[in-house]
Amino acid sequence: MDERGGGLRARLVEAGVELVTREGADALSLREIARRAGVSHGAPRRHFPTHRALLAAIAREGYLDLGRQVAGLLGEGDRDPYDQLLALGRLYLDFARTHRGMFELMFRHDLLRGNHVGLREASGQLFEVLVDLVVHARPEPPGAPSPAVVAGALWANLHGIAQLRLWGSLQMVVGTDDAEPLLRRAVEAHLWR
Repeated sequence: MDERGGGLRARLVEAGVELVTREGADALSLREIARRAGVSHGAPRRHFPTHRALLAAIAREGYLDLGRQVAGLLGEGDRDPYDQLLALGRLYLDFARTHRGMFELMFRHDLLRGNHVGLREASGQLFEVLVDLVVHARPEPPGAPSPAVVAGALWANLHGIAQLRLWGSLQMVVGTDDAEPLLRRAVEAHLWR
């Protein structure tokens, strides 16, 4: 595919993914992404009207990567939904730790506010997986919050654990890097187990 047909767009996103992986989200300047893609610093404007739109396209790749990992994990046979939630939580925490720059980029509020290149859709698909697991993992007594609310609260806990762990705060106050007890407690609390 030639550069007018999308090759340049893909090269820019790929260069951004490599850059965020190696150097973190703060390294994602338009000029550096263009340089690594082998084009002039003005070339990205042909496919991305703003720097934020390019960052959103890069972040979308992170959601797609995480989504593939989640699909692979959940496709591993018939496990109890509770066990699947724990496995999903472990995967989420591991992704945050091993893909720190991408994880930070994926949750930038300025990117998520707009629907840049399907970023909301990609993040929404992952959330729906979590909602579905909640539906199958817990009884829904009368008056209970909706599965989406429970999934949102669980995700907030998982994200908080991941972020505090990345900052080193969790290790400082809890005294360990082992997030497993926190993960289990978060899942159990939201499923009333």
